[in-house]
Amino acid sequence: MSVDTPRRIIVLRHAKADWPSVPDHERPLADRGRRDAPDAGRWLAGAGINPGLVLCSTALRTRETWKLVGHELPKRPRKTVYEDRLYEASPGEIIAVVQETTDDIGDLLLVGHNPGVQGLTEVLTAESEGDTLIRLRRSGFPTSAVAVLTFTGSWKSVEPGVAKLVAFHSPQD
Repeated sequence: MSVDTPRRIIVLRHAKADWPSVPDHERPLADRGRRDAPDAGRWLAGAGINPGLVLCSTALRTRETWKLVGHELPKRPRKTVYEDRLYEASPGEIIAVVQETTDDIGDLLLVGHNPGVQGLTEVLTAESEGDTLIRLRRSGFPTSAVAVLTFTGSWKSVEPGVAKLVAFHSPQD
């Protein structure tokens, strides 16, 4: 795959989590999260998005979200990586992880947490405009929401302002 090939970063915030008396990293999905996550997967499938690579935080709620989303896709990604660095990551830390992606990957699905996923989406699309981006900046990045960003270039070239927000879906819509 050429570095001039258009690529997509699909940013998925984990589904709604429960608040039991466990460490934050071990919080499971709430009932609503178990209902909403498959909706995100169906939306991805309907949009024709089949990522080649999934980078997923190691937190229980992100792993459970990815499992429910992944079951809705018509084709499994070539590889899923559970990445410790995505837990409580800042946009800059997430970008550093994304830049390690090999250029044979066209679509990358990132499963993470707020405020990192919203910050990442805003930072990467800093030069973009549009109603969807304005809505995101006003109302936030709900649980189980998906942002689809496009850019052209190598994964190593991912930096602020490089991408365009082309779609945004929230089960609450």
